[in-house]
Amino acid sequence: MNAVESYLRKRAIAAPWRLECGPIEGVECAVVIPALAERAGILGTLRSLAANPRAELARALVVVVVNNRAPGVARAEDIAGNQETLDLLRGLMRDGGAAEGRDVMEAGLRLACIDASSSGFELPAKGGVGLARRIGLDAALRVLHQAGAGEAAVLLSTDADTLVEPNYLEAVRRHYARPEAWAACVDYAHRLDGADAEVAAVLAYETHLRCHVLGLRLANSPYAYATVGSTIVCSARAYAAAGGMNRRQAGEDFYFLQQLAKTGRVEAIHATTVHPAPRASHRVPFGTGRWVQDRLDGRQELVTYHPEGYRVLGALLSLVHERPDAAPEWILAELARASRPAAEFLERQEFAECWNKLHQNSPNLRVFLAQFHRWFDAFKTLKLLHGLRDSGFPLQPLWSAVRTLLEQAEQEPPAFPWQTLAGDREAQTALLRHLRQLERQKTR
Repeated sequence: MNAVESYLRKRAIAAPWRLECGPIEGVECAVVIPALAERAGILGTLRSLAANPRAELARALVVVVVNNRAPGVARAEDIAGNQETLDLLRGLMRDGGAAEGRDVMEAGLRLACIDASSSGFELPAKGGVGLARRIGLDAALRVLHQAGAGEAAVLLSTDADTLVEPNYLEAVRRHYARPEAWAACVDYAHRLDGADAEVAAVLAYETHLRCHVLGLRLANSPYAYATVGSTIVCSARAYAAAGGMNRRQAGEDFYFLQQLAKTGRVEAIHATTVHPAPRASHRVPFGTGRWVQDRLDGRQELVTYHPEGYRVLGALLSLVHERPDAAPEWILAELARASRPAAEFLERQEFAECWNKLHQNSPNLRVFLAQFHRWFDAFKTLKLLHGLRDSGFPLQPLWSAVRTLLEQAEQEPPAFPWQTLAGDREAQTALLRHLRQLERQKTR
């Protein structure tokens, strides 16, 4: 029994949800899309997928998980909208559907859906987008296994407000032509169209995300990637090894990518880009939609992590990699020279005990370092930054923090209008494009 078979037997979600689809012969990959109240936008996402070459569409199954919680927890209008979405999808699958969606099926899209909305099939009260993704990915994995795609099958995760490019499927397929390919994040760029206030908010939010990744990269963290759910791709083998998609109501992408990074390598796919919408949302407690909504409501300042926090993180990781054979007390003493709060944070995490135990269980230093980063993972990295935020390195204005990090990376755009940036949308957009390009260059 291989890893995928073991996962499907022991951990995959099955009842009560059922995949509705046509023939599965020749399917090698699956694109999973959770959809809650997306009747107005789902065709846009499907059309962007259908714009991929017919030969690529023949290899891909697109699974839409229409989901909500029970009445009284979910809004009545969302439940009603989901039933309309199911009617649309089933019509498309049955006979090509209404004129508004017929072009999607005529292009060769292989469509499937899962009803996690109707009475008896709703998500539990604590369910959310993580569970919806998990239901879809587990069902897709089962279909890919039945179709004979094996452990090399590929699972793609995106969202119902996201548009993909016409080479999306091909770019992912080419990346996974390498047998060692494990997990990846596709390039992303939020669409900068729509209402001015929403665009301004998402422009700042994406800048914050890229600022954070830049800081992590300067610190040489192995977790230097953006956690955007609509960008994640992994092999069937990697999905099983990571234990499947995290079921959280929010942050599922963060924890899933962390598990993928602990079990293999998370790479970047630059040959194509996905384009999430710049829209607000009350559905989740954090993430893009919530950040945009809070900004519109006046509850979100334009701030990000202090650049000094990344310097301290980098100091810790440098000590670990330069002196992995040192005593833990020496590591803590040296780290305290850079930041007493950081050393105290590690002490609260029982660093010395963990350090010694990792050495006892590691046959060589290469294994030890890998095990260290499994212990000091993306979550502990974030906890350290939050601890530093609360003990001397408070959140900083977004635009000045970006400038500082770019200076440290020696990648500051020349003759840039930093003094007037806060009120200059055109300059902010240019800065974001610079950050996007820099990220592509640094991860090639």
